[in-house]
Amino acid sequence: MSVATPAVSFREGFFVWLKIGFINFGGPAGQIALMHRIVVDEKKWISETRFLHALNYCMLLPGPEAQQLATYIGWLMHKTLGGMVAGLLFILPGFVLMTLIAIAYVTYGELDWMQGLLFGMQAATLAIVLEAVVRVGKKALKHRALYALAATAFIAIFAFGVPFPIIILLAAVIGLVGSRLAPQVFLPPARKGGAKDEEPVPDHVHPTAGWTLRVLMSGVVLWGLPILLLLLTLGAKHVFTQEAVFFSKMAVVTFGGAYAVLAYMTQQAVERYGWLMPGEMVQGLALAETTPGPLILVLTYVGFLGAHRDPGSLDPLLAGVLGGTLSTWVTFVPCFLWIFLGAPYIERLRGNIWLSAALTGITAAVVGVILNLSIWFALHVLFARVPDWHGYGLHLPVPEWASLDIAALLIGAGAMLALLRFHLNLMLVLAVCAFIGLALKLSALA
Repeated sequence: MSVATPAVSFREGFFVWLKIGFINFGGPAGQIALMHRIVVDEKKWISETRFLHALNYCMLLPGPEAQQLATYIGWLMHKTLGGMVAGLLFILPGFVLMTLIAIAYVTYGELDWMQGLLFGMQAATLAIVLEAVVRVGKKALKHRALYALAATAFIAIFAFGVPFPIIILLAAVIGLVGSRLAPQVFLPPARKGGAKDEEPVPDHVHPTAGWTLRVLMSGVVLWGLPILLLLLTLGAKHVFTQEAVFFSKMAVVTFGGAYAVLAYMTQQAVERYGWLMPGEMVQGLALAETTPGPLILVLTYVGFLGAHRDPGSLDPLLAGVLGGTLSTWVTFVPCFLWIFLGAPYIERLRGNIWLSAALTGITAAVVGVILNLSIWFALHVLFARVPDWHGYGLHLPVPEWASLDIAALLIGAGAMLALLRFHLNLMLVLAVCAFIGLALKLSALA
């Protein structure tokens, strides 16, 4: 069964993605939660099954999975243009804000008012993150065996630091084996007897070799040509070339999202390249966690400061803006490439029984991964110091209770009551929490 046109107009989709771009706080867990709430529960643009199918694919890719999920859904609804718009709007507000923050930092030196404003929004995002785990878990985990698989995945990544790709691979194998040993767990009821997937398939989900080649060549040109031109015109030692090459490398190895690569980025940017000082990197990470967009957008801040301090013949502010833009470009172009290349094939395989079984296992594991991201986010919002404890093969974040931020706890609890108990408007709750955070910061400085 196919549909010729999407039920949602492009105009409506544009404004919804624009809204999501401005309020997608909370890292991958909060962003996945927000999209699930809007596109599945409220707008009902796509089904739960399709959302999880797309999420599973995006979790397997290098780069920020939430931004790629937005691109996937936008493409599914409104073809390539829809994917471009959804993916760009997902990161554009955060990119602009991080650039403005970097400009304010090098110009004025202090960002207390901005940190206060964003602090309240960050605390409010705790409610969105909690809601995501509950909603996705209830709908994805239909059997006790899947709950057990999700718990195992959570323990593996949270307590033992097992690499994310290994968890996903093992979950897929468990799903495949389980489809033979326990089909009632790993195969959806509609497919146990070989029934085909009856959910509509858009007409544009029919990839051809020509289409795939055009997408691949376009991606290579948009991604590789700027790097080649920089190498030929400025040389390998220029800060623009170094940033382009470094962040291009990161774009293909960031499996598991930003959390998996932030430590490496910090080490390289501070110790190897000297683009910024350790304290500035910590501040950049804190700002990235409290601004909309993927956490990996801290690279905009890093690229800006690196180029601002080595501008060559350019004005320092102009060099900074160009450096931040270039770093962001080479990081996110591959994200679009992975979706436009792979999504058509992944969509056409939705009715495949074996793939369905593997993805059922992966979905359960992803719930555990989202729980891990949620706890990581909550710990770093509520506590100023969260050192790691190592022993007996365990790798555990253990917060220092003396560093508990009471204000963050109270704002987060209030947001949870407002959203989960009284079901108040999300934008209203975020605005009120931002105002409270700003007021607290200004009063502390008075």
